[in-house]
Amino acid sequence: MSEDTDKNKLPEDEENEAAAPPPMDIEVELVGADEGSADDEAQGEEGSGLLGKGKLSVKEDKTFGMLSHLLGAFTAFVGPLIIWMIKKEDSPFVEDQGKEALNFQITITIAYVVATILGMIPFVACLTFMLYPAIWVVGVVFAIMGCLKANEGELYRYPYTLRLIK
Repeated sequence: MSEDTDKNKLPEDEENEAAAPPPMDIEVELVGADEGSADDEAQGEEGSGLLGKGKLSVKEDKTFGMLSHLLGAFTAFVGPLIIWMIKKEDSPFVEDQGKEALNFQITITIAYVVATILGMIPFVACLTFMLYPAIWVVGVVFAIMGCLKANEGELYRYPYTLRLIK
């Protein structure tokens, strides 16, 4: 009997059967209207509470917060100082992260000065040549970590930092 049904099939039917995908089970998740947007959820989960509170959007807050950390890795305290001075009135998040990056870069600058002074002391100078690359690596690594956290919208605090600007 299967031969009879195969004979009754047209060549078009065989092509359509081969081209048709198998049925799939699809699960749909409904999102309620009372749930916030992605930016609101991101802000709530990250807990900074400062994103989007000023004149800047959440995306601009994250960008300028990230830039204050990133510029610190390349320009020492000058980059974070400029970002902080320009944007501190526009965004509490950028003000906080700019101050944090500025304080860290001032601390790194002080570490370079101390290493230079130690380099002038006989018998200690031979060991201080290793301090410069170590300070540089610490500065770059922590600045990148701060950059990544600020890009996620989180408040980043550098370890071992003198908080000179409050």
